[in-house]
Amino acid sequence: MLFISTNSWIIDIFYGRLSLILGIVSNKVIDLYRSILALIVGIDRGSNPMPGEISLAHNGVLFLDELPEFDRKVLEVLREPLETGIVNISRAKCQVEYPANFQLIAAMNPCPCGYLGSQYKECSDSIQSIRRYQSKLSGPLLDRIDLQVEVLELAKEDLTNQELRGEKSSIIRERVKKARDIQITRQGKINSMLTSKELDEVCDLDEESKKMLTLAIEKLGLSARGYYKILKVARTIADLSGCKKIEKLAIQEAIGYRKMDKFFK
Repeated sequence: MLFISTNSWIIDIFYGRLSLILGIVSNKVIDLYRSILALIVGIDRGSNPMPGEISLAHNGVLFLDELPEFDRKVLEVLREPLETGIVNISRAKCQVEYPANFQLIAAMNPCPCGYLGSQYKECSDSIQSIRRYQSKLSGPLLDRIDLQVEVLELAKEDLTNQELRGEKSSIIRERVKKARDIQITRQGKINSMLTSKELDEVCDLDEESKKMLTLAIEKLGLSARGYYKILKVARTIADLSGCKKIEKLAIQEAIGYRKMDKFFK
């Protein structure tokens, strides 16, 4: 489920369907019978185009649940703003550019039934249906997603185990704040905003780390974009640990966050 909170409304996107909960500004009305594509990218009201959900999530979070359930055209539209932070809407009478620098968080099941890899229930899908389901996500789109994480189902006994506790959010927040401050001091911007040239300047790798990355490129079929995504993540992992140099373990962890690349080699 997606909840995007802005000054005027909350957007809820679930299973590729969209509903709108009006917020503070009650005179902003959207025709919910418009296509999902128009709502996400932008709505054309004659000579008055309106920003879509991509732009409403600017400087915030865009969370898409059940990602493969969205139309392929909708998903492919995400490629431009994920790369540039901008979405362009071209119409016969005008061309409009909206800001769309959002953090994308997406979730999906491993297969249509949701039980592929489960320890407790057998998957009922055929190999063909699993491949068809996963192929709804294109390689170029996944290439733009920095962290691809497989979340295994929680063991039944752990559901009621109150002793299982992770770090407090306040502790994590402080660590993230420190890492962000390190990045601003070092390069004047956060790691995700670095160009490839700037990234090379702040990522001094030893020979072992370079060999590890070369092997990952070969095994996962990484593109240049995928390679630099790994470098950005590794640099961030090092910053979170307070390390000036990127260690081998940071490279290993960053490579481990490219779970989906193997499906699109």
